[in-house]
Amino acid sequence: MIHLLASDSPIGHVVDHKLVWIHDSLTMHMVTLIVVGVVAILILLRAASAIQTGHETLGTDRHLTKGRLAQLIEVTSMYLIENAIRPILGKDTDRFLPFLLSMFFFVLTCNLLGLIPIIDFQHAITGLNAPEERRMLFGGTATANLAVTLGLALLSFIVIQYQGFRSLGVKGWASHLTGGAPLYLLPIMLPIELLGLFIKPVALSIRLFANMVAGHTLMAVIASFGTMALRSTNDWIMSGSISLASVIVAIPISFLELFVALLQAFIFMFLTTVFIGQMTHHHEEHEEDASTPQGALAH
Repeated sequence: MIHLLASDSPIGHVVDHKLVWIHDSLTMHMVTLIVVGVVAILILLRAASAIQTGHETLGTDRHLTKGRLAQLIEVTSMYLIENAIRPILGKDTDRFLPFLLSMFFFVLTCNLLGLIPIIDFQHAITGLNAPEERRMLFGGTATANLAVTLGLALLSFIVIQYQGFRSLGVKGWASHLTGGAPLYLLPIMLPIELLGLFIKPVALSIRLFANMVAGHTLMAVIASFGTMALRSTNDWIMSGSISLASVIVAIPISFLELFVALLQAFIFMFLTTVFIGQMTHHHEEHEEDASTPQGALAH
């Protein structure tokens, strides 16, 4: 709310800001990404320490995960592995598991940090009369920055193509682009398939970016109703009533935003998994089909 009083734009807390008082090339979202990375690493290291098997002197308790946060991370990780990653990647699961889980928890931490009004707290400390560029150091939703989501998508693109060349080889990768189409269709197929290589990760970045911007902008608009009423009428009673109604409406939307933060992190990770799986040579399936008795197929 404090930030809304200081800015006429409902996306004032969504857009990035240059920290010129530190360095011309440094922005708020750059610092936020560093903070997110440190926070995610510390939490995951702490969870890993609680999840690992304890000393033998603990008896059967050494197999129990200690701490609710560590238990939540363990259950979430196991669900993602067994229900979203392993069914798609099969034997390649362990190869890409560190990257996929890191991507999920990093995006999730970015999204959740954006739900905390860190910018508003900084405005309250520095005061509304302070210059705009000196009111903040970090905060906001870094995944509401297209440059950030494109960077994450670039990492996915590199991993996807790495799997394509590793699993299919150069010839198989090139053959994958044609899809077995006849030669006279290659002038049409190749440009489309080449564009598809880039469209997939770009779609990942735009989906994440658009959902984060839309959700936070909606929250900002709802929260600004009271301020707009005060500026229009100078009636504190009316503006206070509108602000109270805005807060009541914002509560369920905040829970919806929490769900969206989790959902978008899952979608980004899951679609990356699907694209990696599409570039994998599933020769074991063909071997299984070839070894299946004809009688079994008939049944």
